[in-house]
Amino acid sequence: MSSATVTLANLRQFTARRGQALLDAALEQGLVLEHGCRTGRCGGCKAQVRSGDTAALREEVSLPPAQAAQGWILTCAREAVTDVALDIEDLGALAGIEVKTVPCRIDALQPLAPDVMRIELRLPPNAAFRFLPGQYIDVSGPGGLRRSYSIASDSAQPGRLTLHVRAVPGGAMSRYWFHEAKPNDLLRLRGPLGSFFVRECAGQDLVFLATGTGIAPVLSMLAGVRRLDAAQRPRSLALYWGGRLAQDLYLDIAALAPEVRFVPVLSRQERWDGARGHVQDVFLAAGPDLARSAVYACGSAAMTAAARDTLLAAGLAPGRFHADAFVSSSL
Repeated sequence: MSSATVTLANLRQFTARRGQALLDAALEQGLVLEHGCRTGRCGGCKAQVRSGDTAALREEVSLPPAQAAQGWILTCAREAVTDVALDIEDLGALAGIEVKTVPCRIDALQPLAPDVMRIELRLPPNAAFRFLPGQYIDVSGPGGLRRSYSIASDSAQPGRLTLHVRAVPGGAMSRYWFHEAKPNDLLRLRGPLGSFFVRECAGQDLVFLATGTGIAPVLSMLAGVRRLDAAQRPRSLALYWGGRLAQDLYLDIAALAPEVRFVPVLSRQERWDGARGHVQDVFLAAGPDLARSAVYACGSAAMTAAARDTLLAAGLAPGRFHADAFVSSSL
């Protein structure tokens, strides 16, 4: 069989060629499935096979063996061997978002912390770049270096994009951002990418869990929520932002988002009277109404995976947990 038909839970269908990842086949035909890194490492494209056979194209690093035994796959890492039915739906909200490659220039660089830089990018006036709050871009720098960064800015101003970049010891792109980059440098970006965005949230308790620079897409998402009509808005907004030390929480959230119930969480600060530990545990300790909660987690792959497992075990519906896992790039 040179190609197969893939049927989704909402009965949408697409054709997948042998040797082509299911996720790539869907995107090629205008259907956007849940996804993140597209390398098998974040787990964002996890799906359960209802019928049919698939084969691995690459290692499914983030898929636990127990789930693989139950028929779960990563659509970015699997091809269809026969016709396949998947227990997922396409994300219609992304259908009108065009992924494109455009030039951009650095407009400004501002240190936010010893290891975090705020980057302002300026796009050409005719770029017509649109994104959903929560998505990310790939930035290509000197020597062909390419890294992924979440967009921190408001989608209502797509001609200027804000990034929060954390320094990686020994990282080639980090060396550029922190020691070589200067305003007006010419770069290229590709995007928007990813399926991390706020779904319908009217009447819900909307909760964000972030660690480190995982706060970046949350800022963009909060800006988008502010623009919702009254009937579309959530019942409440809460943000749990975690770090090791106080300096890791490098923004004044109360000033930036006064409408949000903000809970800072530190794990290694010696003198600290606030919440300690992991953001998902602090959230659960507050006694939330999980039946009315929708959770968006962004940060390390370890955090998002632990948060998913912890919250689903506590009773959060799987469809109410969304994550964007930051996975490391090669230096």
